[in-house]
Amino acid sequence: MKPDYQRKQLPLAHSLKVLLERISPEHKLLYRQIVFLLAAIFCLTPWASPPVALMLGIILALTHENPFHRISRPAAKYLLEASVIMLGFGMNLAVVLKAGSSGAMFAVGSITATFVLGYFLGKWLKIPIKASALISAGTAICGGSAIAAVSSVINAAESEISVAMGTVFVLNAVALFVFPLIGHVLHLTQTQFGTWSGVAIHDISSVVGAASHYGHSALYTATAVKLSRALWIVPISIAASYIFQRQHKQSGETVAHKTQVPWFIGLFLLASVARTFIPQVSTWSPVVTHVSETGLTLTLFLIGAGLSRRMLKAVGWKPMVQAVVLWIFISATSLGVILLVVH
Repeated sequence: MKPDYQRKQLPLAHSLKVLLERISPEHKLLYRQIVFLLAAIFCLTPWASPPVALMLGIILALTHENPFHRISRPAAKYLLEASVIMLGFGMNLAVVLKAGSSGAMFAVGSITATFVLGYFLGKWLKIPIKASALISAGTAICGGSAIAAVSSVINAAESEISVAMGTVFVLNAVALFVFPLIGHVLHLTQTQFGTWSGVAIHDISSVVGAASHYGHSALYTATAVKLSRALWIVPISIAASYIFQRQHKQSGETVAHKTQVPWFIGLFLLASVARTFIPQVSTWSPVVTHVSETGLTLTLFLIGAGLSRRMLKAVGWKPMVQAVVLWIFISATSLGVILLVVH
């Protein structure tokens, strides 16, 4: 026989279940939309940091599902680009060029080494070659942007793109929390941390989120380093198109060889030029920078809300092993070099 308190709880639980079942799908959707919008508004307040915004988006995506999934992904893309461009109004051109050149020192060697290691890891783990290439591209260059660009020229399947995006998404979320902690433990300078973040964190959204949490100088350095690295999307996409062209011909596939050029980087540089050579710009650049940082926080929320159970299910242990090994490799080697040459 059940205790009295359990017998009293059963009718209440049953009543709640019946009540939830009676709510129409339209009201459930409205409830999810209200929760989502309230969370987005919270991300515009000073209480929301980039890590909090990302985690809030992930939690809502997994518990309530994103009611605006059709528009949140393109909105995150354009908001990210607009926020990065506005960030340029707060950066002196000399700082941008210096940070970009320091990131360029690591670019050729680290990108080449990541692709070579990724190829052999993929072969050893028996990962489909296109999925393996996408994971390597996302790790070596700039996360989701590189995956999207390379997938369009190698005719990757939706499942292969989901695998690569899922691995990058998980590691981006981890980096947003772990990198600042490691930076403080190792007493990295603002320049060192910014350079390391720009090289070793996948997406620019997480790069900016981690660096802004570390300091303004780190934010400017990390942004410049990552954007200079993002320019490698173009040659890497062309190389991938050439390498996979023979395979496409043998299988009779037709591919639209359209390389996605990150044009917003040019607008970011123009904003930095304006900040450097037009004195009036410097008077209102702090306001623009604040708006940019707020926009980037909201971007991380939208990115987190873009997570889906389908994406997580698509990521098996083998692709995750490849992604983690590549990430540890590029993080450790770049940190070692930065500690030696960057001050």
